[in-house]
Amino acid sequence: MPLIARFGNVKLHIYADDHNPPHFHVSTPDHDALIQISDLSVLQGQITKRNLDTVVSWASVESNRKVLENEWARLNER
Repeated sequence: MPLIARFGNVKLHIYADDHNPPHFHVSTPDHDALIQISDLSVLQGQITKRNLDTVVSWASVESNRKVLENEWARLNER
């Protein structure tokens, strides 16, 4: 489970052999959520608006979105 990014106590991971649709996991001490890569919507779990805004802001940058897409493809080739 590679760490993709960290913002203070907010961590972004992508798991190997995970289920579709392509997504990443966000964890904080109090919350866990799955965020869909294609539209950055919350698929499952809970996250505060402040932390979601931080994650979405980072993931909206094209180069960061490519990192997410490439890591998903690398870890979840089928």
